[in-house]
Amino acid sequence: MNLKPLADRVIVKPAEAEEKTKGGLYIPDTGKEKPQYGEVVAVGEGKVADNGQVVAMQVKVGDKVLYGKYSGTEVQVEAEDYLIMRESDIFAILA
Repeated sequence: MNLKPLADRVIVKPAEAEEKTKGGLYIPDTGKEKPQYGEVVAVGEGKVADNGQVVAMQVKVGDKVLYGKYSGTEVQVEAEDYLIMRESDIFAILA
């Protein structure tokens, strides 16, 4: 991947939408919801504070994260879908 996020931005590969319910029923394409979690594939250097210092990022490459339903900007690179979002759009790191 040839993307390097700037400042406090993060590139996330969203998880695949669920194909079946827990009960075993298949979900049609029109009923699938966008996943709200994914894996961090790239991070920026960090946000520059008012005093000029760079605040380090809390997430790192490989973290599984939970983000808002409408967070980020969807981009497609080399036939893969990614989301570019600010670190503040991430709610939690999944353990």
